Amino acid sequence: MAFTSYAAPEELLGTGRYVLATYCLQAPSGADIGRLAEKFAVGQTVGTWVELPTITDQMRELYQGKIAGIQDVPPRDIAADGQEQSFFLIRIAFPHINFGRSFAALLTTLLGNDASTSVQAKLVDLHFPEEYAQQFPGPKFGIKGLREKLQVPKRPLLLNMIKPCLGFTPETGAEIFYATALGGVDIIKDDELLTNPSYLPVEERIKAYTQARDRAYGETGKRTAYFVNITDRLPDMLEHAKRAADLGADGLMVNFVFSGLDALAALAADPQIQLPILAHYAGSGPWIESTSTGMDSLVYLGKLARLAGADIVLYNTPYGGYPYLRSKYMQMARLLSQPYYSIRPAMPAVGGGVTPGMVPTLVKELGMDLVLAAGGSIQGHPLGTTSGAKAMLQAIEAVAQGLDLQTAAQESPELRIALEKWGQI
Repeated sequence: MAFTSYAAPEELLGTGRYVLATYCLQAPSGADIGRLAEKFAVGQTVGTWVELPTITDQMRELYQGKIAGIQDVPPRDIAADGQEQSFFLIRIAFPHINFGRSFAALLTTLLGNDASTSVQAKLVDLHFPEEYAQQFPGPKFGIKGLREKLQVPKRPLLLNMIKPCLGFTPETGAEIFYATALGGVDIIKDDELLTNPSYLPVEERIKAYTQARDRAYGETGKRTAYFVNITDRLPDMLEHAKRAADLGADGLMVNFVFSGLDALAALAADPQIQLPILAHYAGSGPWIESTSTGMDSLVYLGKLARLAGADIVLYNTPYGGYPYLRSKYMQMARLLSQPYYSIRPAMPAVGGGVTPGMVPTLVKELGMDLVLAAGGSIQGHPLGTTSGAKAMLQAIEAVAQGLDLQTAAQESPELRIALEKWGQI
């Protein structure tokens, strides 16, 4: 067949006018994959399931999606006897003039529209031209700015999310915060479930927790940063963020999966909000877990979250019970921190059952530019919260100095007890 919407990827990339999206899909052997890809490219831009006489040549040239490549997986050039299904990678170039810098419009183009023209496929990669990518805010602080703000120049950062997740008063939360901060934690954040309930509202929480922060700082000389969860309706999120800065919070946390990438970008781009942002992945499963629909985690939690302005992106390790692929968790850290035009790098943060015994493996696999998010192993330490924080920090400092944990534990009882309770991987 003749592809009326086909163009070479080199030609398309050179114009700077297109976002290139790569999809993986399964189709019956013998399917006309070219026609399917063309239907998708046209249907996600100018057309629909029937020919439209009102579509002009100029519209096709400027606004229609184009096929930039089709590859069978595994690659082959002869028929495979008895094979009923085949996998394909298809690349579609979408003119970014159609959606501008709106993430909602971008994702609607990439994954939306109606069933008559879409395909059941998973978005596995995106390539943006530089001038288009630069329209997005990107991280305001990035790894270097975050380290400067927290005054931790080299080692991995330690983050704790207060447990229990919710159901307590500001005073109770402040006491947990204080006990955790005494152990030397770099960042304390709210749990993702704690947003703005009537019994623990954002403003009261900030006042109570920053007082606890300052009380611990006066005793230890170590200033723990508080990142407040401001996830809410967009107008309220912006108001929470501005009040957080006024009241002395050190950073913001946003569940961008449900509040939206555009909400995250609005916070990052606002000149009145000079606080780093931690982007939380909660609820991303329906987007990333299917093999036939949604988006690859590297696209959603990696490239898009960074473009939208996350200074820290939290995601799962493969060691805490969630079956996230080890290769993906390692690629994610590289994607967030590697050079990408002039956009600042974001710092990867990994959580989900993190214990002191995991620190050597996590640092070996992901590097020093890393946030270790530990909840239960701090609040659930046999000697209490302060000791739990010390145990995690002792493990981090030992690894940063090139020491074996068992050797370090001989002079660190908190670490020794943690290793006895949870072991080492």
